[in-house]
Amino acid sequence: MDQKTDSDFQKQQKICESAVAVFAQYGYRRTSMADIAQAAGMSRPALYLHFKNKEDIFRSLVSEYYADSEIALDAALASAGPVENVLKSAFAAMHGPTIQPLLESPHGAELLDTTATLHGDIARDGDAALTLRLTQWLAEAEGRHEIALSLPAAETAKVIMAALKGVKEPPFAQYVANRDRLATLFAKALRP
Repeated sequence: MDQKTDSDFQKQQKICESAVAVFAQYGYRRTSMADIAQAAGMSRPALYLHFKNKEDIFRSLVSEYYADSEIALDAALASAGPVENVLKSAFAAMHGPTIQPLLESPHGAELLDTTATLHGDIARDGDAALTLRLTQWLAEAEGRHEIALSLPAAETAKVIMAALKGVKEPPFAQYVANRDRLATLFAKALRP
């Protein structure tokens, strides 16, 4: 990677980190490119060298969220330990660190809705990739006799993903508690 490319990547990361905070503070509709530029410590024209508009920034954030979630989920599912602990780690990995500022924001519902309406394609593909990884883990865990499935692995993974979506709402502390309860419930239901 040449120096300019590395520098551009670092600037884009700084913009994205700043954008998360600004979107959480103002919501999607009220956030302007000027707000993001100011938070990133750059001018609006400099910001436009990296992103064409706030939708482009938000799209990048959603893509990064799912890419990071896939990596974290792979690591969590590869860990050893009781099924309940693996599921707790996996569930936390799937929603990553970005979920906390989003759910703690008074604009969390708007931001979740924006993700679904403006970037549903990324969310759909990202959820499908996470579901596939979970499906593979379920099938492998059943093959190792760590769990027993009453439904095919793919169907079980879809049920788990739907349940996780159902608890993804503010406040963050309640979300974490509900997410962990789901892991406990599913671990009990999957006992061989």
